[in-house]
Order: sequence, then structure tokens, then C-alpha cells
Amino acid sequence: MSNKNSNPFSNEDIVKEEANVEEENSQESQENKEEIKEESQNTDNELQKKFDALNQQYVRLAADFDNFRKRQEQEKESLLKFGTENALTKLIEVLDNFERANKALENVDDCEKVKESFNLIQKQVFDTLSSLGLEEIKAVGEEFDPNFHEAVMQTPTSEHPEHTVIAELRKGYKMGDKVLRPTMVNVAAAQ
Repeated sequence: MSNKNSNPFSNEDIVKEEANVEEENSQESQENKEEIKEESQNTDNELQKKFDALNQQYVRLAADFDNFRKRQEQEKESLLKFGTENALTKLIEVLDNFERANKALENVDDCEKVKESFNLIQKQVFDTLSSLGLEEIKAVGEEFDPNFHEAVMQTPTSEHPEHTVIAELRKGYKMGDKVLRPTMVNVAAAQ
């Protein structure tokens, strides 16, 4: 009998077994790598689809916003144009009355008639501007308010309370809450 066959724990058997185990492990490892690679590709595809969907949504949103901005700009221009057109149409009527008054006054020697015509046209101008939103700023007898009044003089007096407007030097106007021109005033000061 030889020693080789009689040893139940031969090195060759162990080496073969280890080689078989390594081969099985290698195959399992290869299969795991392929599964991981396939899962990774699936995840990449899903992420790419989500990215594409979000990107398309962004592009649509940006286009919608750009269209909204352009629409707003056109509406603003339209409103300004319409507002100016409306104001000019109303003022043309006043201009017509000035022309009629001028023709009527060519042969008039009576100053009262001239004064009456002038007052009528002045009232029409103010009424037209009022219909467009113009308001006169009240000043005389009011307390001085730097938001509506521009003090160009101060007069020491005991007849009026301090910081009260005692004279209007130039009328001021506003449209709603917006002051178009402050009223120039003389303000009472302590004596």
C-alpha cells in the first residue's frame, strides 16, 4: 500500500475542494455583480426619467412665466394708452369751448360777459379733470402736513394756532392718495 492512498486527508483533495469553493464563490460573486449592475441601471433609468420630467416641467414653467410677463407688459401699455386717450378726448371738448368763447368774444365789449364765459370754461376744465380723478388739496385753515403741503413762508401770528396754514400761494392736486403737486402754503408760527 502506498502512503498516498491511505491518507484520508490528502492535500490534493483539500486543494480541489478549495478550488471548487473558490469557483462557486467566483460564480456567485459574478452573479451578484451582474444583479447589482442591473439594479444600478434600473435606478439610473428611473432617475433619468424623473430628471427629464422635471426638466420638461421647468421649461414649460419658464415659458409660461415669459408669456405672463409679456402679457402684463402689453396690458400695462394698453391701460396707459387708453387712459391718455380718454383724458385727451375729454379735454378736446374743453378746447372746443375755448374756441367758441374766443369767437363769441370778438364783438363783445361787456367785461361781465367775458368774465362769465371764462368762469364757465374754467369750471368745465376742473370738472373734466375731476372726472379723471384729480382732486384739489385743501389747505387754508388745515394743520400743516408735509405730505400735502410745501411751506414756503412762515408768518408769526397770534390770530391762528401754530402750524396752521394761513394762506395758499399755489394750489396743490392729488389723484387718489398720490400727490401730483403739493400746495404751496404760508404757515402760522408762534410770535
